[in-house]
Amino acid sequence: MKFFDIDKRVLDASEKAMALCADKLREIDEIQEYHQIKMIKAFQNAGVRESYFCASTGYGYDDFGRDALDRVYAFAFDAEDALVRHNFVSGTHALTVALFGILRPNDSVLCATGMPYDTIRSAIGIEGNYPGSLKDFKINFEMTDLLPDGTVDYVGFEHDLSEKQPKMVYIQRSRGYSLRATLTWREIKRICDITRRVSPKSVIMLDNCYGEFVEKIEPLTVRVDIMAGSLIKNPGGGIAPTGGYIAGKKELVEMCAYRLTTPGTGKEIGATLGVNREMFMGAYHAPHVTGEALKTAVFASALFELLGFETTPKYSDERGDIIQLIMLGDEKKLISFCGGIQSGSAVDSFVQPMPSDMPGYKSQVIMAAGAFTLGSSIELSADAPLREPYAVWMQGGLNFHGGKLGIMLAADRILKECGI
Repeated sequence: MKFFDIDKRVLDASEKAMALCADKLREIDEIQEYHQIKMIKAFQNAGVRESYFCASTGYGYDDFGRDALDRVYAFAFDAEDALVRHNFVSGTHALTVALFGILRPNDSVLCATGMPYDTIRSAIGIEGNYPGSLKDFKINFEMTDLLPDGTVDYVGFEHDLSEKQPKMVYIQRSRGYSLRATLTWREIKRICDITRRVSPKSVIMLDNCYGEFVEKIEPLTVRVDIMAGSLIKNPGGGIAPTGGYIAGKKELVEMCAYRLTTPGTGKEIGATLGVNREMFMGAYHAPHVTGEALKTAVFASALFELLGFETTPKYSDERGDIIQLIMLGDEKKLISFCGGIQSGSAVDSFVQPMPSDMPGYKSQVIMAAGAFTLGSSIELSADAPLREPYAVWMQGGLNFHGGKLGIMLAADRILKECGI
């Protein structure tokens, strides 16, 4: 390959991988087109105009751009309302605001998908014993463990639901640092159907991080009540500089807005400080960029399977998010993989990722992300805790050509550094 010295074995496997996943790439093209057209309609319905990109300051009263952006995301997600703000500092923050906005002391939560992702555990009170957690506010959090194969235990969940009748059912769509499969809309619908039948008053909340615009059918369409995510993942299109969203039923979104600002002011205040243009552009590009990340993940799965590694999902599988897991087997291959991903970046390509302690994680974590936006996982990135089974979680790719290069360089680095 011109410009990069890549092992011929990787180049040959790359050609075979492209042939293997050709049908899947065409399927992703169709999903991209569907959501892109829908997004344009969302902009038109919201009456987006150039003046909405102007900055507001102070309290942000009458920021029509901010309000229009909420309408854009509400339409895109099939929601009654949405709360889209740059001052959500992360997806975990958006989720935490939703939890505290809806739940009250002595309420209970039942998680249908086992142990939640590392960074939300401290907010819940599962780990860390931090003041201000759900546990500190006497909110009880319980979970139905997954089955040994990592799938949802629907029978166990129905039993727990019938017994506990919780205020909220919590669903984590993506796998986090686990080996279980990501939920597609079908699994989400099944959890919702059980909840509506067995505990109809329960609020169904979804951690939708990494799942936006991956499938045509939205979680809110299958009766999720409220969901949240990060704008430096799929829905920010690689352009939103920070932020997050909450979307769902209007009364629940309003409760969350009261938690983000103050009861009584809610969505009516909050200066945008000049980021509206990037937020709108990010939303516009999000369907296409998500599709490019999906293509990158499919190619990675096919390539590494050809090179003898176990991958999940397989290149031909139905996908519920943009994450690709590759089982590398040992620490050296894991570090080499992340170094290869970093070397394919446009930004900080010379940096060698190294394992280190990270806030919110019990194990040392290695992260590769040469990104235009710090921590943006819609840009090509890879990360993993340094623990068995030495799997890497890879996601992103602003465009498929750049993502494909990064994956090939990761494979090349493993072959050259690990003596394969």
